[in-house]
Amino acid sequence: MELYERAYGTEWTALDRDEATERAYVLGVAESLGEYDRDEFEAVHAEVDSACDRSMVELAFREGRTEAREHDPADEDDDRAVWRDLVESKTVIVDENDLPRGGRNGIPEAVDRTDALDKPDPDEVEATDQPDFLDR
Repeated sequence: MELYERAYGTEWTALDRDEATERAYVLGVAESLGEYDRDEFEAVHAEVDSACDRSMVELAFREGRTEAREHDPADEDDDRAVWRDLVESKTVIVDENDLPRGGRNGIPEAVDRTDALDKPDPDEVEATDQPDFLDR
């Protein structure tokens, strides 16, 4: 767990969905390199609220693990080279003209998270009203 701890640390107090997903990916890479910490993964997984977000964290973990297993470092056949290629040198440059438009997070509406999964606010009266289609 030396690589993950050095890069990310384990002394965090709260994570948002994106941070949890990133850490899960890195934990997947570390697990593939023989440095798996189940307690850290469970703590990261518990930080997200919805089932959809938990699925994203699990998917990121599996993706990191798979990419690390399939990665063939260009210069060395070494765990550090895999770590460096997949974690340390993952710099993504996005052209402003290529930014996706639409949805509340800027991703296409077809794959955006739906509001139907959000829990209703218990303080709103509408949440307990009879649906309109049941009225005569």
